[in-house]
Amino acid sequence: MLDRNQKRILIGTRIAQELQDGDFVNLGIGIPTEVANHIPEGIKVYFHTENGMIGVGPAPDAEHQDPDLINAGGGFVTETPGASYFDSCLSFAIIRGGHLDMTVLGALQVDQEGNLANWMIPGKLVPGMGGAMDLVTGAKKVIISMEHCDKHGNSKILKKCNLPLTAAKCVDLIVTDMAVLRVTEDGLVLEEVAYWTSVDDVVKATEAELIIPENIGVFGE
Repeated sequence: MLDRNQKRILIGTRIAQELQDGDFVNLGIGIPTEVANHIPEGIKVYFHTENGMIGVGPAPDAEHQDPDLINAGGGFVTETPGASYFDSCLSFAIIRGGHLDMTVLGALQVDQEGNLANWMIPGKLVPGMGGAMDLVTGAKKVIISMEHCDKHGNSKILKKCNLPLTAAKCVDLIVTDMAVLRVTEDGLVLEEVAYWTSVDDVVKATEAELIIPENIGVFGE
């Protein structure tokens, strides 16, 4: 088993392989921010944070943390050459105007139809949905980054979400600490498994029905 930090790095590294040169990409709070630390060599990506910045760089070390340079979750970030800053109106115009090639978000639940629930657990005090509803409808590609199961060992990839939805049928790709799953019209396709687990373990850890192709890749080796 991997610890939480190892899972975070595994997921962030794999999602970074989806980046294309010149992409404008929004990274949500939590695990998604790890993607910025693993950009493949030879490509330039412009990371967007909804609190008003394009040109977000990797997380700084403790000596270079600047309280004026933070992401939407309040985490410290760095700036890349040419970084720009703007207010929330322009930030959401970028999102809603369809100018983002990709958004990477965390989730509480995803189901086999590509429905996403990532903002509220009934009975828990939460600040609200935030920009997630805009991001999943405005970005050209939606990737979900999360642990495969919750802290109680329950699958977070379901046949049908039972939490309030952020949006319906919006997810394109799911990357967890165990697997890479692609949402298709026919259902969830298991494309890759993590180096430390197996296809059988992924199937057991997933409530949703999976389509198992003949050839399945391995990531994280």
